[in-house]
Amino acid sequence: TIMLGHTLYTPLRLGAEQCGGRLPPSLPAGKCQQLRCGHNRDVAALAAQTTNKFPDFSEPPTTKLSKAKRPNKSTPETSSKANKSLAPSPTKASKSPEPVSAQGAEPPNTQPQGGPDVSLPSAMEVVGDSPEENKRSSGGSGIASGMRLEGVSMTFKNQQVLSNCTWEVKKGERVGLVGVNGAGKTTQLQICMGRIQPDAGEVVKAKKNMRIAYLAQEFDVETSRTVREEFLSVYLEQTKVIARQEAITLEMESAGDDMDRMQDLLDELDRLNAKAVNMDVALLDKKIDKMMPELGFKAEDNDRLVLSFSGGWQMRMCLGKMLLQEPDILLLDEPTNHLDLDAVEWLEGYLKSQEVPMVVVSHDREFLDQVCTKIVETERGVATTYPGNYTHYMATKSERDALQWAAWEKQQKEVHKLQEMALRLAGGAQSGRAAQAEKQLERLKEEGLIEKPFVSKRRSFTFPPVEKMGQRVASIDGLTHGYQGRLLFKNVTLEIEKGDRVAIIGPNGAGKSTLLRLLMDREKPLEGVVALGEHGINPNYFEQNQAEALDLELTVLDTLVQCAPDAKLADLKALLGRMLFGGTAVDKKVKVLSGGEKARLALAKFMCTKGTLLVLDEPTNHLDIPSKEMLEEAIRAFQGSVIAVSHDRYFLRQIATRILQVEGCKLLDFKGGYDYYLDQNEDEAAKMEVKEEKAKEIEKDNIKSTSKMTKAEKERNKKDKAKSFAAAQDAKKK
Repeated sequence: TIMLGHTLYTPLRLGAEQCGGRLPPSLPAGKCQQLRCGHNRDVAALAAQTTNKFPDFSEPPTTKLSKAKRPNKSTPETSSKANKSLAPSPTKASKSPEPVSAQGAEPPNTQPQGGPDVSLPSAMEVVGDSPEENKRSSGGSGIASGMRLEGVSMTFKNQQVLSNCTWEVKKGERVGLVGVNGAGKTTQLQICMGRIQPDAGEVVKAKKNMRIAYLAQEFDVETSRTVREEFLSVYLEQTKVIARQEAITLEMESAGDDMDRMQDLLDELDRLNAKAVNMDVALLDKKIDKMMPELGFKAEDNDRLVLSFSGGWQMRMCLGKMLLQEPDILLLDEPTNHLDLDAVEWLEGYLKSQEVPMVVVSHDREFLDQVCTKIVETERGVATTYPGNYTHYMATKSERDALQWAAWEKQQKEVHKLQEMALRLAGGAQSGRAAQAEKQLERLKEEGLIEKPFVSKRRSFTFPPVEKMGQRVASIDGLTHGYQGRLLFKNVTLEIEKGDRVAIIGPNGAGKSTLLRLLMDREKPLEGVVALGEHGINPNYFEQNQAEALDLELTVLDTLVQCAPDAKLADLKALLGRMLFGGTAVDKKVKVLSGGEKARLALAKFMCTKGTLLVLDEPTNHLDIPSKEMLEEAIRAFQGSVIAVSHDRYFLRQIATRILQVEGCKLLDFKGGYDYYLDQNEDEAAKMEVKEEKAKEIEKDNIKSTSKMTKAEKERNKKDKAKSFAAAQDAKKK
């Protein structure tokens, strides 16, 4: 930076100019590649007009002075000459554009205060900004880290969704939020983020302006961007600052002799430079470069379009965008959907290495076992906390239910005994005893009868009966296909016949979903032929993210009526009842349903659609365990053919009679079920063996923790559980 009688510090590219031989030592002899000055006068003449020496270029200026207080460093004589020579051009200055700031326009002379105020994209929310929430998050909140839901209740359209829910998550804790679809799990996440306000209760936070990262069930990617642009999109304000800095640099080149205009640009650039430092703009690329390999992306993926990646890889992008923002709390809604085995294992390891409090909603029992330190179950609107992982939760819940059954049965015997006594002795000589029995019965009712343990109804369904169909279901001959020069299949040949239940497996991005789209004629192959059979082959296609294709303005019942107009209304309502849409729930608009409810409705729509070939792309995503079991049972009973893509190995083990593995642009055909495939594939069998060993270790740890107790400790533990149960009953009465 050359000081020509005044202090200007902004970059301006003037090209290679002769500098009259007066060059700072850090620049090449005879040439000044980056003269930084505020006008376009002859460089040699300008250099001659100042008597001060060039400053030390190795150190930046230590002060930033506004135009009004800028001292003149030259002598009075040279100063007057310089000022005369440097007078602004009489041409009218162009209007300065509005500077960039986190809130919009920033006054020209406003200096940045403290850290940057960054607006965050939809995947990240800053909660606790309101005065009321700040008050809750003050030092008197009672929690040192994380957040707590206290007495939260929520009613939606006269239906109680949550009732007096209380639970917390602290530093180092990983809470698994479990329950059937529609139980209110996602609603609780939305309340934590401040997107929904509860009817009663509050969310208490350990500090103000807590940064909460939320990974939604639906994808949050822009398919027209490159991978690099997608990751950079989380730094919205930082990229605005960078763009504005570049724009100012260009504007300065055309500012000419308008010194007022030049000074405004300089002041704005000073503020942007300070903001860029506060926002760590220089570290953005480094953060992304570090994150991409951890997610499995390679350097050459930077310029690939998001559209060219499979759903599993797009989910990795969502995870990466969330983690890049370094949140205070993580909320993950079904994070393992679309992820293959390797990606799930990576996610498990990453989450376990973090100290940040996190809440996970998942129906993947093994994932919950590996990750969670605490389980919060939501059942009929009530939240109950269980220490330990999912396996320990199931054991504890089973024990608690057994205690409740025993207490309920004992009380019911007493009630029936008193009722029978009151009826038998009424009106006779022992009517006093009858009155006494009635009083005892009234007292029991006043104290509150023990609630009968809840038992969920078993759900089942069958697909519409299969009409006549030909023996050849689908054929592939000489298939070659791929995207952007990347081959997925090369010279592939395959035949699928009537009665086959084919499972297609392989890592994310291998081409499994692409193969289904080719079979359904949604895409055309680059080479070869892909065709369905000619005789009675009527496909019923369940796409990945099928719930997103639902008409949001239709009601639940109308959705099924539209896809099955010939079906009886009573049959459709019965199917919806098995999908937990009972009573007035059938009249709900699709747009108000939760992610899990939409998934169940999409499955119901699929179930009542006639077809001889079921084509399923990740059908178990977003389904709870009862719904998965119901789907497995229906597929096994289906008389037609099935082609399914899934990362859920348990699901494939239940339904498949033939396995196709996508590997090396080929389809490896295993004509047997999933167990037969494991016998033939040592690598996959080794992976499954490792996972099974992990599950056994978890169960063993839980057994050890119980068996180490002495007899007295076990007895005391049993009494404590009984007291806990009694206390819970008292709380319900109140």
